[in-house]
Order: sequence, then C-alpha cells, then structure tokens
Amino acid sequence: MKKSADSDEGSSRVSDDSTHMERSGLGKDGSPNYHRANPESMSEEAKQKERDFRKKLNRDAREVISDSIHKKVKLIVHRPDYDEENQQEYVRLCQGLMPIVQEIARKTLPYLEHEISSDFARNRYYGSKFQADSVAYRDYKYFAKKRPPTESPSLVVGLRVDESASMSAYGRLEAAKRAVIAVYEYCQLCHIPILIYGDTADVSRLEQMSIFAYADFDKADANDRFRLMRIQARSNNRDGMALRIMAERLVASPQKTKLLISISDGQPKAMDDYSGSYAVTDMKQTIQEYERKGVTFLAAAIGQDKDVISEIYGNERFLDITNLHEFPAKLVRIIARYL
Repeated sequence: MKKSADSDEGSSRVSDDSTHMERSGLGKDGSPNYHRANPESMSEEAKQKERDFRKKLNRDAREVISDSIHKKVKLIVHRPDYDEENQQEYVRLCQGLMPIVQEIARKTLPYLEHEISSDFARNRYYGSKFQADSVAYRDYKYFAKKRPPTESPSLVVGLRVDESASMSAYGRLEAAKRAVIAVYEYCQLCHIPILIYGDTADVSRLEQMSIFAYADFDKADANDRFRLMRIQARSNNRDGMALRIMAERLVASPQKTKLLISISDGQPKAMDDYSGSYAVTDMKQTIQEYERKGVTFLAAAIGQDKDVISEIYGNERFLDITNLHEFPAKLVRIIARYL
C-alpha cells in the first residue's frame, strides 16, 4: 500500500500533461498508443494538482458517508500510479478487444450525432415546447428546450470493481480487467464521462476502507487506461459504502442518465460484523435511496454468489456473467443501450 492520500508524499506519479499521447490514446489501427513511463517528467505544479485532487476526493468521500452507518469507518481514497509493466499488461489485454469495442462504438455514434444535433432536448420539467406524448409517463417531464450545439451525450457511467481476495480465483481478475478496458475505451470513443473505482476493506486497522480512483471524469487523463492495470485482489469488501460514494458522484453530474455498474464475485463481507443480513440491508437501502435520485444500478456477477447478488440487486438489475470470455463485449453492449 502507498502512503495515506492526505500525507505529504503522494501515491501518484502520473503527469497531468499527456500531450505526448493522442487525445483518444489510440493508434490508427485501434490499438492503444504505447509510451515508456517517465515519472520524472512530472512538474512540481502537476504533482501539486494531483495531491490537491486526491485530497478533494478524500474530503468528498468522507462527507458522503458522514451520516451513514459507515461514518466511523477509516477511509482512504487512493489515486494509483502506473509503470511500464502496467503499460505492457494493458497492451496485452487489449489484444482482440479493440475491434469489438470499435464496432459497437461505430454503430452507436450515429445515434449520438443525432442526439447532439437535435434542435430540442426532450423530457425536461420546463421549456419552450410542450410534448403531449410525454404526458403518458407521468414524470412531469412534459417539455423540451433548445439544446446547445455542443451539448455532450446525456449518459454518465460509473464502474465499480470489487477488489476482494476471492477475485484472484478462476480467472475473474483478468476478466474484470478486460471488461473495464472495454468499457473505458468505448466511453472514450463515444465521449461518455466515465468513473472507474475499485475498493477493498480491512487492509489495516487504520485503513478499514480503501477506494482506488482509476479514472475520474473530473480529472480525465489519457494515462488512466494504464492505471486500470493496478486493479487487483486484495482483502474484504464493504459494498454498500463503495456504492454510496460512487452514486453520490453520479448524482452530482449533469447528465440525465446515470448508470452505475458493480462488478463483483461475492456477497459483502467486512469487519466488524458487516456481513449477512446487516450488509444486505445496507446495500438494498443504498440502492433504493440513489435510485430515487436518478441512478440506475446494474450488478455483473462473475463468481459463486450469483444467487445472493441477484437477491440483493433484484432480477431487473442483475447480469449473470457465466462466460467470462464474453463478459467485456456483453458489458459494452449493455451500456450502449442506455444512450
């Protein structure tokens, strides 16, 4: 583990200056651009910005849980770094993925172009144009308003990765990484804001909950794709707390559709006594609370506790990932449906 996110020494060595990479981070053939990591090139100003951002993530996360059952849990939000080995792993796992991702994006982009170029944005609580056909939905979003020509797609995606120790079994960790890569690259191609966090619990008595901010729409960096390779199997899992922190970030985003997907291989279990019906109740209450605030939840179950995960999230939010090889493409196609 790195030092505390609030300490003077940071856990990130990645430069904010990514001008050495193309904006998309991809080559002409769709493969990721590969550059040798050079942490020493990071300016003092960039290092300070990285420290400030990490401290902000910690403050915001602690504020979110301050009035929940997790308020006494010692939390640290990390901003992982990356090295040349992570770059090489990323290139290896990308093989065979990018053509699939690009094909799905190619089919999606025409819909996005239509959405962005449309004269009116539909389903608003107020506006200059009344939509009679929307009255049937009874959600009071009966109006349309003029859409700015540069308005972004109305979807934001949050991807939560369970980093419990059991993820190391049966190829689950590599399957999760490949799925995360596919989602990340798809969102980059379609210009969809993306939030990718991993989490684990009980690393130490002073760090009862660890959040790993791999990609964040408030500080997008082309090198985030390499940070994703820091995802690993670690310790326990405190799912409700992780979902709450990420859902709150999505609620604050301006996009209309807020999708939060949890990749997990087991039921919640952390010290002290965060397990069984107590943990399940916490997760259900969290899901219900944030669904009322507009967040859509999906659970991708890739382990032995699929029945428990299905019971927690409900059948309508449950994805049974039996074939890990098909997992990345399946997840990207599901996200595409929400555009």
